[in-house]
Amino acid sequence: MPKLKYKRILLKLSGEVFKGDLPSGIDGEILMKFAKDIKKLQDLGVQVGIVIGGGNIWRFRDFKHLKLDRVTSDSIGMMATCMNSLALENALKYIGADVRAVTNFPCEKAMETYVPKRAQQHLDKGRIVIFAGGTGHPFFTTDSAAALMALETGCEVLLKATKVDYVYDKDPKKFKDAKKFTKMTFMQVLERKLEVMDLTCASMCMDGNLPMIVFNLEKSGNIEKAVKGDTIGTIISN
Repeated sequence: MPKLKYKRILLKLSGEVFKGDLPSGIDGEILMKFAKDIKKLQDLGVQVGIVIGGGNIWRFRDFKHLKLDRVTSDSIGMMATCMNSLALENALKYIGADVRAVTNFPCEKAMETYVPKRAQQHLDKGRIVIFAGGTGHPFFTTDSAAALMALETGCEVLLKATKVDYVYDKDPKKFKDAKKFTKMTFMQVLERKLEVMDLTCASMCMDGNLPMIVFNLEKSGNIEKAVKGDTIGTIISN
């Protein structure tokens, strides 16, 4: 059994990566790739919690032209995260993983309503737990939900999977002189107002002394490297 630096993690996945090259929705091949990568973590003995965004289906800022009020739009977004979570739960079950999807946005015919102690029991038993429905309230991002779920269930680290290798001071795709960070503090994130996460998430992690690793999800094996403590991405801590 390989040595693990982190035994209980919260993995934050962007909903956008689920769609691949599709205009929206879920790419089946990408879904199964994620499922296999996550199943490897379970096989290593890692206790895995997951929060998925809903940007591949619905996100408030993408549909402002519809003139929906924020509460309605965010409610649709929370339902989108439930759809993604159910899809990933089914993909994981298909390859033999022990997994439970739970939700802060009640839809009891589809999955359990989130209860922190029950979710901790699932993790204690080695089950993968997918936290759907964001925080269950409008005006909060799934980044904030990831920080909250991680703190409530005693995770040791928040792994934020992105499309870039590090945190930068500005968009590296637009600016060639963008500066990368391999280590930084949550206070620096707050002071610089970096867009790698929302500021509520940064504040919660800082207050809860929960470290975060930001890394490139698209590079194979990166999640496993992160839980083993290999040098990867940007480490953010107090």
